[in-house]
Amino acid sequence: MQFSGKLVIIAALAVTVLLISNIIAVKPVSLFELPFNFIGSNLFVVSAAIICFPIGYIISDILTEVYGFRVARGVIWLGFLCNLLMVFLFWAGDLIPGAVFWSNDPVTITDDAGNVLANLPSEHAFEAILGATGWILLGSFVAYIVGEFTNAVVMVLLKNKTQGRMLWLRTISSTVVGQGIDSILFFTIAFGFSGLWIGPDGSWLPVFNAAVCAWIAKSVYEVIATPLTYLVVGWLKRTERMDVYDAPRSLNPFGVFGSAPAGASTNRA
Repeated sequence: MQFSGKLVIIAALAVTVLLISNIIAVKPVSLFELPFNFIGSNLFVVSAAIICFPIGYIISDILTEVYGFRVARGVIWLGFLCNLLMVFLFWAGDLIPGAVFWSNDPVTITDDAGNVLANLPSEHAFEAILGATGWILLGSFVAYIVGEFTNAVVMVLLKNKTQGRMLWLRTISSTVVGQGIDSILFFTIAFGFSGLWIGPDGSWLPVFNAAVCAWIAKSVYEVIATPLTYLVVGWLKRTERMDVYDAPRSLNPFGVFGSAPAGASTNRA
């Protein structure tokens, strides 16, 4: 299979969004207050990465819908390996001693009102942002692989079931399922099993609250972005002259751009 320039750009965007999301995920954000108590809190708290993950899943939908599961599978594994490389390089960079004038230079942390909360050496600030704990990394890796492949498989199965009709049903359903699994796995492993967000009384409510809020926010984002997905998918199918249908038995997540699976067909305009 020859890879067009459009596919290369889409794959690059998918990997870029994944890497950025893993860097900014350390920042929790409260989008708004709820007028009622929801799973132990009235705050709708998610990670700052909420702005990245839906974009990544839209790109994943486009890859699977237009180019097929085989190409989507390759991009998923490419993103995983690039993420692994990024984590390794962050770790290696942290091992190198910083310059004296930089390491001792304090970073002032303030709240929204400008009140000083802490003064940290630059070295500690570097570690706080780029030195994620093992549990967070494990949660990120597991959630990404399982969630992305679930998203792609649901897309393929529904495409065959609907005979290529009702794209909106495929994109929204795959995101609801994929993002649900992604959010549950990530928050359970990264903040539940690690004990980071477990309350003094052993309550898992903060973990469940964050997972459900993230899932809802990502799913709503997908619904809002559905018209854009329609435009991009339609344009790519016309210009690439490609619309791949994968047989359910060809959905093997292991392999990178291997030979075309038996039973998969490609319709070209």
